[in-house]
Amino acid sequence: MAEEETAPPVAAKAKKKWLLIILALLVVLAIAAAGALWFIAKQRSASLDEDADEPVAQVEDDKTPPAFLPMDNMVVNLADPGGDRFAQVGITLQLDNGKTAERVKAHMPAIRSGVLLLLSQRTSDELLSREGKEKLAADVRAEVLDALGYAPPKPRKSKKRAAEEDDDEDEVRPRKPARDGNAPVRAVLFSSFIVQ
Repeated sequence: MAEEETAPPVAAKAKKKWLLIILALLVVLAIAAAGALWFIAKQRSASLDEDADEPVAQVEDDKTPPAFLPMDNMVVNLADPGGDRFAQVGITLQLDNGKTAERVKAHMPAIRSGVLLLLSQRTSDELLSREGKEKLAADVRAEVLDALGYAPPKPRKSKKRAAEEDDDEDEVRPRKPARDGNAPVRAVLFSSFIVQ
């Protein structure tokens, strides 16, 4: 009978031993999982820190980079009284791609002529102000778009200015309709600007 009483404690000890092994394995797996999660979190925070060094606001993620086409510097007499003031202006066109640059080069004589006419209509006071330079850039962009067959975007007008210009609608020359909504000339950049 003594043998019958000792058998169950041995089986119970074996079960306890297996239970302890399983619990130890679970603890090891839990520690490994926690370590893996900590490593992944650290990698993510490091990549976010690297992304923080990059510019936050990007206008567009283009598939093709823009092309920049510098124009020869232009010297023109200004429309000041007496005609003794002149401007030397260097312009670089920011275009949507290299194909557009080739098209602009094909129309460059007409574009230069139009830009020279625009410049010669300005006074030194207009060109010395920031607003005057921005207006000139918008007009040059419109001139280039017109030469390429695009209708330039219409500038926003105040209600007063719109009412004044409604009377002069007959004098405005019609623009060619746009072939698509994306104009190929993105910006007009000044590389030099001297008014004397």
